Amino acid sequence: MTAAEIDWTEAAEARLLDAAIQRAPTLGWNGRMLTRAAADAGLSAGEAMLVAPGGARDLAALLSRRHDARALAALAGENPAGLKVRMRIRRSVEARMDAAFADEAALGRWAGFLALPPNAPLAARLVWETADRLWRWAGDVATDENHYSKRAILAGVLASTLAVRLREGRAASLDHLDRQIDHVMAFESWKARLKPADLATTLASALGRRRYNRSSSSAVAAKPRSAGDP
Repeated sequence: MTAAEIDWTEAAEARLLDAAIQRAPTLGWNGRMLTRAAADAGLSAGEAMLVAPGGARDLAALLSRRHDARALAALAGENPAGLKVRMRIRRSVEARMDAAFADEAALGRWAGFLALPPNAPLAARLVWETADRLWRWAGDVATDENHYSKRAILAGVLASTLAVRLREGRAASLDHLDRQIDHVMAFESWKARLKPADLATTLASALGRRRYNRSSSSAVAAKPRSAGDP
């Protein structure tokens, strides 16, 4: 792929994702939303297929990675070496939640889409990617089994904290995060509480609670949904 093609693809991805974020609160996170978003972004059906060949799943991944990038940009001014490990974890998760909630109106529909059983592998992969990026920011250089156990545990913390914030708001999610960190500060305890093989189930459960137990004040509970919408 040439530099010009890369530039076009990145610009088209950004336009399509921006349009999807605007459409998702009313249309859900699905193929119909993608079609409307592509038109809003000035993309033909063929161009939209080039940008997101996996459809709504590809858009879900783009949004997660945008939020990762925002969080790391917000953390760029901090030196993790000057923080205790528990504060590195707290700051990184807090920054990641704040980055995601810049798109709060669309976030609930995105989470509902990822809570669907067929999307559990994608959800697990995305939260693992986020955990990896946050641990790298925190200075983790482990290459043994701790590399995997740290990411598995942090992924579980991220998923449950997101679910609490969607249901109960920022303050409650930070209280939840502090409790989670208290429970898992000893790395051997982390390993005992969550194994990598359990991650997809843990994430699906956390997002599923969001899907079926929305608070009445949720900003994303808007219009009645059409059949088939997440």
